[in-house]
Amino acid sequence: MEEKNSKTNKPVIVTHTGTFHTDDCFAVATLLLHLKKEAQEVEIVRSRNPKDWERGEYVVDVGDVYDEKKNRFDHHQKGGAGRRENEIPFAAFGLVWKKFGREICGGSIEVAQRIDLELVAPFDAHDNGVALSKPIFPDINSYSLHQFVLMSNPTWKEESDTAFAKFEETVRLCKKILSRAVKFLQDEMEGEKRVLEDYRKSEDKRIVVLEKEYFWQEVLSKLPEPLFVVYHRADGTYGVKAVRDSLAQFVSRKDMPEAWAGKRNEELAKATGVADAIFCHNNRFLVVAKSKEGAIELAKRAILSL
Repeated sequence: MEEKNSKTNKPVIVTHTGTFHTDDCFAVATLLLHLKKEAQEVEIVRSRNPKDWERGEYVVDVGDVYDEKKNRFDHHQKGGAGRRENEIPFAAFGLVWKKFGREICGGSIEVAQRIDLELVAPFDAHDNGVALSKPIFPDINSYSLHQFVLMSNPTWKEESDTAFAKFEETVRLCKKILSRAVKFLQDEMEGEKRVLEDYRKSEDKRIVVLEKEYFWQEVLSKLPEPLFVVYHRADGTYGVKAVRDSLAQFVSRKDMPEAWAGKRNEELAKATGVADAIFCHNNRFLVVAKSKEGAIELAKRAILSL
């Protein structure tokens, strides 16, 4: 059965009918970002009819053809549509992103590559049946966006003619997710550059002082010296956070002194010797002061502690 949006005089995007997945939804969402259009401003056709493929300006996840120049982005043909350097095969989302991702990221190849690594490639892997992780507990798996998109399809108790509306709704959500990922990583990578600048300016490389809480964790985990980061918090106070060697494990290079754990205000000020100290986390990875000077002093005293 064929489903289509029958609007005319608009860009035409064609994908397959039937059950939709993250691959086709995000591929169409990427094209909407490229075209700078909302879903209702293009003609979206869901069809397995070759005549419909022929009139599509963009054909994704259907048609058995990958031809970037002609905007044909399928990966189901014999031999697939190629693999990345890391051997993860391309699906439709990845093929569309490969052509338009850099443009969508404001011309930044670095941001486009990070989006591919963190978002696109995992979705492509899933669509191609490549497992990226194994469950630790029997019958327990992490809930994923793949499952949400699959559950967005009509159930057997719902009318099949609702599928197109549900597809469009899901594509709009995927567009928001992808747009937010681009913004987040643009800001994250700009912040990482500022972190490196502040690290280079630090006289004592064990303490890195930031004007804002940039995205610093991954950058500083790759440098050998930093133990603590001092940063300006949204509430106007200043925090001191411990640096970890690995973001995958919650193990600090150095904890705050045990005598500080869980203390607040006057009790913490007395324990630390810093008058404006106001809070230390029970797990000793965070301590907070009212001023930057107080936070820097807390970091120095934490380093000197056994």
